[in-house]
Amino acid sequence: MSAKPRVLIVEDEVVVALFLEDVLDEFGYRVAGVVTQLDDAMARDVDYDLAVLDVHINGRNVFDFADVLVARGIPFVFATGYGERGIPERHRASPVLQKPFQPDELKRVLEEILPALRDGQNNKDDRNDKDNRGGKGSNTIHAT
Repeated sequence: MSAKPRVLIVEDEVVVALFLEDVLDEFGYRVAGVVTQLDDAMARDVDYDLAVLDVHINGRNVFDFADVLVARGIPFVFATGYGERGIPERHRASPVLQKPFQPDELKRVLEEILPALRDGQNNKDDRNDKDNRGGKGSNTIHAT
């Protein structure tokens, strides 16, 4: 993959979002945007390759949006203070970062899900010309 992967941050805490932006930039990712409302995430055009999802956004859980990402084949990681116990059964195979986490934990998890993005890159490149959708693959790494 030659272009830097674009990451959507779905996070309602400004300090955490700023931290994620800085760390992602340091690791060579481009931040496609920060979304602080679940409805905005659901309505957003697909201009990103992967996503970092806070589990609770302003009192609402993010799992419906995660379902959308799964359907689109866009890899993601949950970032939550609740750990794996806060993840519903349908998303238990998705990567989970326990807050607070260290930058190297985020880097490791993103590197683990990047092969899924790379595997779908050729298809993504073809689709980008038509509808700007992201890569596809599974998410099976858990960091605690």
